[in-house]
Amino acid sequence: MCGAPRLSVFRPSARAAAARETREGAGSEVGKEARGAAYLKNYYYKENLMGPFQTVPSRLISQLYCGLKSPAAKGTKICLTMARPSSNMANFREVFAKAKHIVVISGAGISAESGLPTFRGAGGYWRKWKAQDLATPQAFAYNPSRVWEFYHYRREMMQRVEPNPGHLAIAECEARLHKQGRRVMVITQNIDELHRKAGTKNILEIHGSIFKTRCTSCGVVAENHKSPICPALSGKGAPDPETQDATIPVEKLPRCEEAACGGLLRPHVVWFGENLDPSILEEVDRELALCDLCLVVGTSSVVYPAAMFAPQVSARGVPVAEFNMEITPATNTFRFHFQGPCGKILPEALAPHETETVS
Repeated sequence: MCGAPRLSVFRPSARAAAARETREGAGSEVGKEARGAAYLKNYYYKENLMGPFQTVPSRLISQLYCGLKSPAAKGTKICLTMARPSSNMANFREVFAKAKHIVVISGAGISAESGLPTFRGAGGYWRKWKAQDLATPQAFAYNPSRVWEFYHYRREMMQRVEPNPGHLAIAECEARLHKQGRRVMVITQNIDELHRKAGTKNILEIHGSIFKTRCTSCGVVAENHKSPICPALSGKGAPDPETQDATIPVEKLPRCEEAACGGLLRPHVVWFGENLDPSILEEVDRELALCDLCLVVGTSSVVYPAAMFAPQVSARGVPVAEFNMEITPATNTFRFHFQGPCGKILPEALAPHETETVS
């Protein structure tokens, strides 16, 4: 049995912390040599996910270092292992029928089934860049035109696709169980708003939304579904490797529409080297503490801090069911594992149980 290890929480120097807190609107010049993503990866940063460990509520850290590699102990192995997870749908359905507070943690895999690229693994490039080369404050400060081309391409794709049966099954389940006095909360790593489009109401978007912007001058966050987001980006953003940068003048890029502002806008998403919103993490912590069933849907369980969420729940004895195309590093810490497309398995898993009654 694994004992609770002595914590050695990574706390960056004031200079390093200040560097990570630098926003693209601060006016600093960042040279080509900036390699923030590579540095941050060593401290468990990933695209659209990670801030330093100290931004995670203390209860999450104290319960989960047992199951994760700590920066100070690279040899630490996952100790939250259990017996081989079950793939018995009937057994899962019995657990599901009794659950009163269900948390669904979703990742890129469920959106991939709607036709969205994940920008991970082989072929995960936009032009000649990986997403983590573009999704940083440094990249935006150095070349905002290129970064906006990348996000314009993604916005246009995300506006064209529709929620798949997996998204719809979750939304339908939430609406149905609400009438029974039961709760479903979606905690998503995705920025595409497909859960919202499917009809999900209770949702925490821990990485933000690609359809929101934040002004680098006044800080105002606003919804923005314009296509294109500005005239200069019309027809731009092609992903082919031979495509040349549009080199759009900064004054032609998306600008703030607040009175007397006009500052440069950026996507309201969490980039490499940026902290997750502490208030959202607190909400995540509350939901995880209350849930009596957790579903992990279409996520690789290797990107932190989201990869900590389900193992934390499992560690206190709550059933966790993983729905994914493949085995993940966390699979053996869960009670259930169902391998295959979320859009095929979730409608069966979340369908009305014979014991359900509307209160």
